[in-house]
Amino acid sequence: MTRRVLWLSGVAALVAVSGTLVAQESLLPPGFDSPPAPARPAQQRSSAPARPATPAPPRAAANTPAPAPVGTPSATATPVVQAIPVASAPQPSGTSGGDSDEALLRSVDPALLEKLLQSAKPKFDIPLSGRRSLDIIGVIDEREGGFPVGSTHYLNGRFVEGVISKTRGRFVSRWGHILARRALSSRLATPVGMNGADWAAIRAQLLLRMGEADAARAMVQSVDSGNFTRALEDAAMASFLATSDPVGLCPITALTAAGRPGWEWDLSRAICSSFSDEGSSGMAQLDRALRRGTGNKIDILLAQKFAGAAINARRAVKIEWEGVEALTPWSIGMSFATGIEPPEALRQSAGATYSLTAVRAPMLSLASRAAAADVAAARGVLSSQAMIDLYSQLYAARALNGGGAAEADEWTKRSETLRAAYFSKAAGDRFEAIRTLWGDGTDPERAFSGLVLTSYASARLSPSNDLSDSASALIASMLTAGLDRNALKWAPFLSVGSEGWGLVVLANPARATQVTGEGLNAFADNDDSEGALRSRFLLAGLMGLQRVDPAAASKFAEKMGIDLNRQTRWTRAIDAAAASDNPALVSLLAAFGMQAERWDRMTPLHLYHIVSALRQVGLEAEARMIAAEAVSRV
Repeated sequence: MTRRVLWLSGVAALVAVSGTLVAQESLLPPGFDSPPAPARPAQQRSSAPARPATPAPPRAAANTPAPAPVGTPSATATPVVQAIPVASAPQPSGTSGGDSDEALLRSVDPALLEKLLQSAKPKFDIPLSGRRSLDIIGVIDEREGGFPVGSTHYLNGRFVEGVISKTRGRFVSRWGHILARRALSSRLATPVGMNGADWAAIRAQLLLRMGEADAARAMVQSVDSGNFTRALEDAAMASFLATSDPVGLCPITALTAAGRPGWEWDLSRAICSSFSDEGSSGMAQLDRALRRGTGNKIDILLAQKFAGAAINARRAVKIEWEGVEALTPWSIGMSFATGIEPPEALRQSAGATYSLTAVRAPMLSLASRAAAADVAAARGVLSSQAMIDLYSQLYAARALNGGGAAEADEWTKRSETLRAAYFSKAAGDRFEAIRTLWGDGTDPERAFSGLVLTSYASARLSPSNDLSDSASALIASMLTAGLDRNALKWAPFLSVGSEGWGLVVLANPARATQVTGEGLNAFADNDDSEGALRSRFLLAGLMGLQRVDPAAASKFAEKMGIDLNRQTRWTRAIDAAAASDNPALVSLLAAFGMQAERWDRMTPLHLYHIVSALRQVGLEAEARMIAAEAVSRV
């Protein structure tokens, strides 16, 4: 006779004697219940009527309460299930214990038996009024700047999933990244044929590929834990690791992922045990994992160090990076969670993956976050205001950092230079500080992040002939923060056909005059980009914004050797989305079309359709910024 049969037979016997079972609800969040001590029978409150409750999952044999004293319960006492001893009780001669158990089980009401079986499954206890619908999933409401909720209501789920899952997350345009983040984070209806939890999962995974860990975590948490699917569990694992919060996984590991195989889930369950009152059990699980070689050694050591902090384990866990060839999402997130920064060589080899995680980690030093900020700002993860805030903290802490390592000195000096860019009395001194922060251009990503960092300082410079030679760079810097009206003040100091002129005609929020062939040809004459790509992007942007004379555009396109009338499967899709006035779908398809490492991998055809589609669905500001960015970054 199996233990399960013995348990059920005991319950059935009790039901026959006592009549009904009453279980007490847990008032703690799922996954944080404490194992009961061998205790007294639970007493119901006499002031409130008893109500049915979902029975709690059965505990392990070691935690089973001791048998209650035999006696007649009072009128207010809750019936208590007596523990079943491991050894079977002596049976009457000539009678098999198994036969009597089988007969007892057959006498139990099948509906009650099914209810008891269901009670062993993990449950989440959220009142009906508090449960969130899976019909609409997301973080940013339309009133807060998100896209209309109905944008995805009638879309085919398989099509939307294909677009999002095939988007790698690295976009050539910084403004394209910002637009994609807004679309992915919006509260949107679940597409046709798709589960709401999976709708959250695919968006969270793309946000993670983009380096948007906080937005991905918020997306995961927009779904109730009891409704998680396997895809959303995977997204949750990656999101909580990227935000250095493995304890955030505990409600999930106690519910839908309670039986998930894999070393990451095993380590997560052990960590969660350590943060409940089963600390020694959790540490024992981690010790066994280390002996068996479950997962990478460094990952288990980091888990031990983190779990040990929960129970004040009186042992030191030494983190040894020797032999570690590469950082993984687990090792990055867990090292941050334990307050450890991996060695420089490993950080360098991890590249942007490490930087995009480190820049938002508050437990790291300001210098470490500043070193990672260039990548994040160039891609669009950090805004210009966030960059300025970070350097302001560095400046405030310069007294502490000034005597530290060379790395700290470098970032402290940059913070002082940024302050000079804002507060030097002479305009020439402010411009020199700005130009210093731009760098020499040898590192394109750092050079562009310098434009982001100095955007508001550039806007504070008064336009003048003395600075007209650097006007294009100043305008490009302002446009990284969307300061188009400040950039427009430089128009009187720009010659027709200059790079600054091209940026202004694209970024102007209210331009009515059509660009003629004279302006296009003058721009091409000053274009020193390879293959005249800057001129081709200018034409594509102007045509998408409808700011160029059609006849002049046709003639100039022939001169440049480009065909903007060519159709592909992608161009037909984004044009159809624009025709149906669907800004969310247009944004997702625009992001799909901007997947590249550098602007020279982008085609004028793609830029034209992206700018045109965005303009048609009311996203002209984003269209102007993307078009201007294309011209400025070639």
